[in-house]
Amino acid sequence: MSRVDDPVAGERIPPLHRNRDFLLLWSGSAVSMLGSTASLVAYPLLVLALTGSPGAAGLAGFVALVPTLLFQLPAGALVDRWDRKRVMIWCDVLRALGVGSIVAAIAVDELHLWHVLTVGFVEGTLSVGYELAAGAAIPNVVHPSQVTTALSRNEARERAAVMAGTPLGGALFGLGRIWPFVLDTVSYLVSLLTLLFIRRDFQAAPGSATGTGPGTGKLAAELTHGLRWLWGQPFLRTATLLVAGSNLLFRVLFLIIIVAFEAAGAAPAAIGLLLGVAGTSGVLGSLVATWCAGRFPMRAIVIAANWMWALMTCVIALTDDRYLIGAAYALMWFVGPIWNVAVAGYQMALTPDHIQGRVLSAVSLLANGAVALGSLAGGYLLESLGPAHAAWSMAVWMVLLAALATLSRSIRRASFLPIEPPRRS
Repeated sequence: MSRVDDPVAGERIPPLHRNRDFLLLWSGSAVSMLGSTASLVAYPLLVLALTGSPGAAGLAGFVALVPTLLFQLPAGALVDRWDRKRVMIWCDVLRALGVGSIVAAIAVDELHLWHVLTVGFVEGTLSVGYELAAGAAIPNVVHPSQVTTALSRNEARERAAVMAGTPLGGALFGLGRIWPFVLDTVSYLVSLLTLLFIRRDFQAAPGSATGTGPGTGKLAAELTHGLRWLWGQPFLRTATLLVAGSNLLFRVLFLIIIVAFEAAGAAPAAIGLLLGVAGTSGVLGSLVATWCAGRFPMRAIVIAANWMWALMTCVIALTDDRYLIGAAYALMWFVGPIWNVAVAGYQMALTPDHIQGRVLSAVSLLANGAVALGSLAGGYLLESLGPAHAAWSMAVWMVLLAALATLSRSIRRASFLPIEPPRRS
């Protein structure tokens, strides 16, 4: 069977740390994310060293990230059509070749801006497909009762990779501009090796109870299938719109805090410490996410998370104390993984396997789109209102979102425990 079957009566479900395939998938993705984060930091630094142009450096960062907006829906449809494991294998192979070409060009001192931009764009595009395939594979690699726990482990992995990879990329670049990209190339090869040793299929067999197999219709019609299915689920629709709104808040708030700290004369090290503490808090939140999902109904998690973000945003708007701002910001990061694991666990349990990639791509498109809009909104608010008034505008925004979550009928009716997914019809 391609999917993790329900155990027979009396059979004990092995814990995740004894699930060989999950450990291989988790560890390979962890190494890959560490390398990708390090190189993402290094791309603008490399272009700045190559051209001396801050504008070109900003363009490199944008080019590496824009595929997350452009290709979510097409990648989601293809991940559902094609064999997910093969998609991930080819993504690793091509990413390793692409980043390896930068290593080779640096080694022979023949690197050009067009080369860096091309590889950054291709790597970002392939990463979209890899991440969607990896996310859609989870319900087929672990037992249904362990999906929430697996998502919690993934959340911790991603936050730890960002927390460690960001300073690592800068440190390696300081040793030599080639080294972040050497790490990235090796990380893709490690991920590829782990995938080759995984035995399970990454999607349900055609005709199984959880899916009808890969899509066979017109690709153009399938691109919006995930969005349409998501919109037809009242709870998931509302939760996705709420997370899009809060993601916009987080990006604007990040810019507000950075500008406010710099205006107060804080050293760059203090800003780095703030981000490090927030990242650590996020890792801790991911470690307790499964415990929360098993003890609190979904409506409590969604409503409490939104009000906690609203309260902490008001604290940031009210005070000039950097320690209090740092504590409030870290607490917001702590709550984030609890929300992510609970909502994503329910979404994965409810979504038929044959459209899992398209639904994940729809959610990711809305979430990443909000981050991009938040960057634009943050710059505009800071220029037009200043840090203090911009912070208050975000506090009002988050209070409105929290009130919407509280008043929403679909949220208030969500009495189920996230760790106990409803049965598929």
